[in-house]
Amino acid sequence: MKVMQLLPELNSGGVERGTLEIARALIADGHESIVVSNGGRLVPELESEGTTHVNLAIHKKALSSLWQIRPLRKVIEHHQPDIVHVRSRVPAWLTHFALKGIAAHKRPHLISTVHGFYSINRYSQIMTQAEKVIAVSDSVVQYIIDNYKNCPPEDIVRIYRGIDPKAFPHGYQPPAQWFLRTYEEFPQLENKFLICLPGRITRLKGHETLIELMEKLSNKYPNLHAVVVGGADPKKAAYLDELEQNIQNKNLRDKITFTSHRSDIREWLAFSDIVLSLSNQAETFGRTALEALSVGTPVIGWKRGGVAEILSKLYPQGLIDVDDKVALLAAVEKHIEQTQTVAPVTTFSLKEMCDQTLALYKQLTQFK
Repeated sequence: MKVMQLLPELNSGGVERGTLEIARALIADGHESIVVSNGGRLVPELESEGTTHVNLAIHKKALSSLWQIRPLRKVIEHHQPDIVHVRSRVPAWLTHFALKGIAAHKRPHLISTVHGFYSINRYSQIMTQAEKVIAVSDSVVQYIIDNYKNCPPEDIVRIYRGIDPKAFPHGYQPPAQWFLRTYEEFPQLENKFLICLPGRITRLKGHETLIELMEKLSNKYPNLHAVVVGGADPKKAAYLDELEQNIQNKNLRDKITFTSHRSDIREWLAFSDIVLSLSNQAETFGRTALEALSVGTPVIGWKRGGVAEILSKLYPQGLIDVDDKVALLAAVEKHIEQTQTVAPVTTFSLKEMCDQTLALYKQLTQFK
């Protein structure tokens, strides 16, 4: 098979990571892999693993992007892929118009992946106009069924995102040098019970809830410390200042640490005693929660979206009704007072995701 994936750019993020993972699986299974994007820092890695990358400006949500329809059509006609797999709305629209100019019997099969709870409008509807629509969780399946009546339910295929269990092994402990470096940078973390809130500094991630929680717990448990593992975009600097002021006003300056952006998230998840998932909006999947459980760290999170699906299967005692702060407090106290164990994770694997995606490609192309 020859498969062409389209996405805006190749810098960082879940969509980008998933594209690389499927490209790698295609090559490993003896197929041809092509990716079209506006480029980015992941291109060398993609190309070194055997995928052909085509640079095309299909990333801007602007009328000027319509100039890319003809070049994209030429790329499709030149490579003649069996499958075109769109992963974002602008590339999906450009592909829609590009394919219209190709004779029906020469058009490739079209697949889309709905990675997010997109705004409900005509612009987003394009993601549900493919032969097969991959949804990254049951929550996304339901979201499509509820909001996009144009999409036949039988065309929706739920394929969970997956992680490599070898990259997040159960019981993982960071190396001694990592602890030395971390305690040098953050001496206040040594010999503490650590609550971790991972994720970018945005209003969506539930930082205010963490601050409230620490205010209620810090006197009762003087050994307790919270770490916020994630950086703030320059545009979010004012929000970070607001959080810092809130922490100052509550006299929690020595109880909450912001680590800024980290590339060693596995180590922080393994280092922590509890990981929290407190997003104000449902997440489509909840990869960080899965990574934490995979290394054996308990996760406590709101019962919604993809995080609820992961917790209900792997760690149901971590599920808390949305915004039930009394239950959240009780669950955290229980974890502080009594060590909880997480069973090894045997589902939600990267291999399952790749196998199911390739099986869908083969089903459409009737490739044996």
